[in-house]
Amino acid sequence: MQTVITRVWHGTTPASKADAYLKFLMERGVPDYKRIPGNLSIQVWRRPDGDKVHFYTVTTWDSMDSIKKFAGDEVDKAKYYPEDTDFLLSPEAAVMHCETIII
Repeated sequence: MQTVITRVWHGTTPASKADAYLKFLMERGVPDYKRIPGNLSIQVWRRPDGDKVHFYTVTTWDSMDSIKKFAGDEVDKAKYYPEDTDFLLSPEAAVMHCETIII
């Protein structure tokens, strides 16, 4: 049994911008996660919902110290890039962290 920390961020885009936002995430966000030692995995979940699309970035980490290297000292605060304002409908202030027990 192993315990890791899962960080979940959620954002919503207009459906018309969803493909462009996914491309942005893959080119800008994912490499930013990958460069941090202690990042174990990255998943981008995408869920269409009528005229909008929900995105979830789900990452696993070996420790909160590793998350701090990515997010800064305020680990529960969502991290945004200037370009996010071109895509997101209403940026959420916080992320969720969960202990994940791998069996």
